[in-house]
Amino acid sequence: MLTHFNRISLISSAVVTLFACSGPKQEAPQIEPDVMVVPVISKTLAVYGEYVGEVYGKADVAIHPRIEGWISGIHFKEGTVVQKGQLLYTLTDEPARNHVNQAKAHLAEAKTMMVKAKSDLDRVEPLANMKALSQRELDAAKAMYNASVNEVEAAEAALANANIELGYTRIVAPITGIIGISKLQVGDFVSMVNLGAPLNTVSTVETVRVRFTITEEDYLAYARRKKENGDFMVTDRIPIELMLSDGTAYEEKGSIDITNREIDPQTGSFMVQAVFANRKGLLRPGQYVKVKLQVDQFKDAVFVPQQSIIQIQNKYQTYVIDDSSKLRVRMVNVGKRIGSNWLINDGLKVGEKVAIVGSVMLRPDMVVVPKLLSWNSDSTDIQ
Repeated sequence: MLTHFNRISLISSAVVTLFACSGPKQEAPQIEPDVMVVPVISKTLAVYGEYVGEVYGKADVAIHPRIEGWISGIHFKEGTVVQKGQLLYTLTDEPARNHVNQAKAHLAEAKTMMVKAKSDLDRVEPLANMKALSQRELDAAKAMYNASVNEVEAAEAALANANIELGYTRIVAPITGIIGISKLQVGDFVSMVNLGAPLNTVSTVETVRVRFTITEEDYLAYARRKKENGDFMVTDRIPIELMLSDGTAYEEKGSIDITNREIDPQTGSFMVQAVFANRKGLLRPGQYVKVKLQVDQFKDAVFVPQQSIIQIQNKYQTYVIDDSSKLRVRMVNVGKRIGSNWLINDGLKVGEKVAIVGSVMLRPDMVVVPKLLSWNSDSTDIQ
């Protein structure tokens, strides 16, 4: 049984507990998260584009046979330098020599007939002047002589053509350069079917051409530069860099040589040709390289990292850190994306700080602890 004292103690404890439970609630303290921020900066920015190009020799001359025949000889070492006029191939020449002999015989016959016609004319002409022969006989003699002269000229032309055809059995180098591997070998027959196919190609590679295509957008940027500054491609000698297939940079800088007259209607691309010195012979025709050249330039450009921009449909926004460390939503007008950065046309000022999205869950008016982050502001490759 509870004593009187125990009852009083229980009642007192209950009253204390009741008052303690009915007291004012205390809210948990707000935790300000750390947020990575970067400054908005401005600088003059050169924009570079990369394109796939193919290497050509300064001159690439295909070696074509011009008559049928068997290849009787190859007189060069494949893959080496040949000199202009050097003998490369010989074809069987018996048919061509027969044509030459026939043309010589025809010419000899024509000359004999011309001598006879001239003798007849010399005999008839005095007699006709003395009225011993008629004018008709004189005219006939003159006609025969003129015909024989024409026949001699035709025979001489036929002999010349036969000699030219005989010369086609000897194929010589048209230029000095590196010759490739022969498509046909000794004993192969060159027929009318493959007469148009090249036997080989000779290329000069002390200087090489690199052809590549740029986009129509880049072409328009160039065209606007020409209108504003008066310089455009060929005239402003834009320096061009090459990247080789192993990822190394080619040591020589090139320049634009020519451009095509039209934009390809199928692909919307514009053909450009650049030239490069090739003193060490590192570049060869058919090689694929990456071409890097300046396609645009932005003066006093304002830009921020891509990670600080939020895209909602066709709208772009960012979180700006104000003086009280609160996040303020700011709508921005973005331009071209340069590497991992966005150009800002409007909406941000140099020196303002923007939050990097993704570090924490951000919301408007959130108070944060800004942590200044360094970022690569020199990225200039178009993505």
